[in-house]
Amino acid sequence: MTPVHSLWFLDVLDIFLVAALIYRLLILVKGTRSAQMYVGLLLIVVVGLAAREFDLIAIRWIVESLKTVWLIAFVILFQPELRHALAQFGRTRYFRSFVRSDSFGVLGEIVRGVETLADRRHGALIVIERNVGLRNFIETGTRVDAKVSAELLVTLFSPGSPLHDGAVFVREDTLVAAACILPLSSNPRIAAALGTRHRAALGLSEESDAAVIVVSEQNGAISVCYRGAMKQRLNEGELRSELSRIFRIRPEHEAASRSDATEARDGVSGSGGEPPAVSDAEKAAS
Repeated sequence: MTPVHSLWFLDVLDIFLVAALIYRLLILVKGTRSAQMYVGLLLIVVVGLAAREFDLIAIRWIVESLKTVWLIAFVILFQPELRHALAQFGRTRYFRSFVRSDSFGVLGEIVRGVETLADRRHGALIVIERNVGLRNFIETGTRVDAKVSAELLVTLFSPGSPLHDGAVFVREDTLVAAACILPLSSNPRIAAALGTRHRAALGLSEESDAAVIVVSEQNGAISVCYRGAMKQRLNEGELRSELSRIFRIRPEHEAASRSDATEARDGVSGSGGEPPAVSDAEKAAS
């Protein structure tokens, strides 16, 4: 086969980029309703190729007549997926390195909320999204779209809350949805003592790269599931270290974030009047 370019590695690069793009599109629609539309689109393409190969005049005329509107129809049908794909490309670690991230501040709020929930023995299931899109699971719950805070997490998982049963999804600094349903793990080696929350956390961690935090309702134990593995009975420091390892937060960013939080608290305390009361959970997290 004669190469298209005089430099053979350009042909290899071209094939690799096309394969990577197709693979990324398939990953984005895996497990969603859009997958069926992709199958239908692929079927139309196959019929068009067959009509051209076997000279099916009527079918070929219909397919060629629709060529002018295919692009518009594709953009309309897959507009949410295209927007999500562009957002995913912008959130990859290669582009995020150019933007200063406040991930540690968000994780700090999550750690504080988890500590409070563990002290009160309120069951919780918190999913922190990373690179793999989890929209099909998010759609099973109630949309929230609120800034992540420890108080919000404690409120959502309080027994009297209508959204306490299920998982919450965190994307960057936003709590996207609550009361979401997760797939249970089918691993036969899971200990029989683990409940539904832990099995659901393991199930999602097996299917995606998300970090899932579980708080046991029975004993308040904290666990983290990642890449199909579970670390159990973590204290506050161990939870913070595990999340920092998963999200690859540098120590200097962690120290800077803690310093900013301390300065902000000191500024409030020194503004006159009585200093604000600090809860036990805040003392433990500081």
